[in-house]
Amino acid sequence: MISGFSYMKVKTIQDAVSGLAKGSARIHAGGTDLLGCLQDHVFSSDMVVSISGLKELKGTRETPEGGLSVGALNTITDISESPVIRDRYPALAQAAAQVASPQLRNQGTIGGNLCQKPRCWYYRGEFHCLRKGGDRCYAVAGESYYHCIFGGDGCYIVHPSDTAPALVAYGAAVNIIGPVGMRTVSLDHFYVSPSKDVTKETVLEPGEIVTGIVLPPPVKGLKSSYRKVRARRSWDFALAGVALSLQISEGKVTNARIVLSGAAPIPWLAFDAEKALTGSILDSDSIKRTAALTVNRALPLKHNAYKIPLFIGMIEEELINISKA
Repeated sequence: MISGFSYMKVKTIQDAVSGLAKGSARIHAGGTDLLGCLQDHVFSSDMVVSISGLKELKGTRETPEGGLSVGALNTITDISESPVIRDRYPALAQAAAQVASPQLRNQGTIGGNLCQKPRCWYYRGEFHCLRKGGDRCYAVAGESYYHCIFGGDGCYIVHPSDTAPALVAYGAAVNIIGPVGMRTVSLDHFYVSPSKDVTKETVLEPGEIVTGIVLPPPVKGLKSSYRKVRARRSWDFALAGVALSLQISEGKVTNARIVLSGAAPIPWLAFDAEKALTGSILDSDSIKRTAALTVNRALPLKHNAYKIPLFIGMIEEELINISKA
């Protein structure tokens, strides 16, 4: 049962920032993760501050540099069906189309998808785990089928977002507003690994709100995609996923971003594989080498070593698809 709380629907973003300063207030946008967290007692709140009516946080606009500015309140469906995103940033549209179910995509927002809480069954359950201030990660000795194979550092959650890896692959940033003003943070520095702070998922400080996402202009020769493998065709989170963003010139990969989902507590950049692929022709040898290097530092738990061949096969297929595009 959800404990009682006050509800505040704001008319300005500054009112939202002020409202978040009161007690244990939480932000409400689409509400698809918030209500689940309150129901599961992941956290409590005595005040819910709704920003759902703020029109300035909706819509997609061109930036002066030729990129896109995407409002945090755009729904996941808005992202997946946007013609300009499909054309310029296909991996993001593909990732959004694979989020949850149609009902949740219609309600959930892109800002909420980036900031959602982990889905680990120990964290969401009645276990006083490390992330909730306890002394252990129960996945280490428990059931670890869906947990991470990279970057655990004591807490073995996987980051739940599909859109985050795609946005990291494109070099996107988030705009944030809070009590001390506005700031912009590159998305690959937005997430906090357990080794830095096991109680935090993002760099957001108390009272701060993500207001939008900024995508840089797509470069010439850019090819990108997002692939997700899950237990069920719809609804499930990623067992393994990858966002690819490759710049190709005269047949060679001149820049590569390979970002994994379902793999780590944060969107996971496969630096070794990126380095090996850069400067190479995208052929069968480089594809096999890249896929193998993507998981060369994996440290699986007892039940999730199956993710290693799953990632290798999936990444090989996606690179082959890009080479033929």
